[in-house]
Amino acid sequence: MTVLADTRRWLVVGHRGMLGTDLMTFLSDRDAIGIDLPDLDITDRAQVFDYVNGFDVVVNCAAFTAVDAAEEQESVAFAVNALGPSNLAAACTATGAKLLHISTDYVFDGLATTPYLVDAAIAPRSAYGRTKAAGEWAVRAETLGKSWILRTAWLYGAHGPNFVRTMIGLERTRETVDVVTDQFGQPTWSADLAERIVNVVESDVPFGIYHATSAGSVSWFDFARRIFQLSGADPDRVRPTTSDAFVRPAPRPAFSVLDHSAWLAAGLPGMRQWGAALAQAWPKIIEEV
Repeated sequence: MTVLADTRRWLVVGHRGMLGTDLMTFLSDRDAIGIDLPDLDITDRAQVFDYVNGFDVVVNCAAFTAVDAAEEQESVAFAVNALGPSNLAAACTATGAKLLHISTDYVFDGLATTPYLVDAAIAPRSAYGRTKAAGEWAVRAETLGKSWILRTAWLYGAHGPNFVRTMIGLERTRETVDVVTDQFGQPTWSADLAERIVNVVESDVPFGIYHATSAGSVSWFDFARRIFQLSGADPDRVRPTTSDAFVRPAPRPAFSVLDHSAWLAAGLPGMRQWGAALAQAWPKIIEEV
């Protein structure tokens, strides 16, 4: 597969977030600029068109990710998760820039028993999922399919709030922690996703949708036990419970396992196993906690 020369100008939107921070690290030896609020509001179409001009690649890491808050603020979430990507996609089409957009497993219903294919039916069950699904549709429509959409899930990293950092904090402050056993997914290190974003753009893979999650799957309960083990703590301090004990405004997917066969079809291997990634990420996360 032909690798393009690294002469392009990159714009990373949402560069202060967990993923954006890691992506900027991977792009440190390239011509890359990061932008975030308040310097760029992606819901402002005119501002987006002005800013995107002159870049070759735009990566959209910006999103309204407060899943429960989206239930009461769906219009705000829609502006960021759907209108914002629509503006970026339209601007990229107008200027000739390539767009890579980050999406989520929440576009699915979370009721499957086998990994979701990239073309599985979209059926979000939450406001967050609906707004992210609308963002996917807008990106594909505005770019006529000439864009990349990477769906991820259970993202964690050294920067920003996430499940791993939360469990580390709880291990230090509580004797026991109750974690659900009936939700399954693929913990994904933000640095692995950042590296894959660069791979996609620079390897000239076909435009389309890809599932960018770690290989394998695990329940939140067993994921938490692994985190306690890495902390040197007794994993039996993590106690099993069910989703019924944690009723939240937005329904959580019971099954967030995504299929990776599209990577192989594009000539790239799937992402590595979640446990191996967590082991490598661990020292970097501990440094920031």
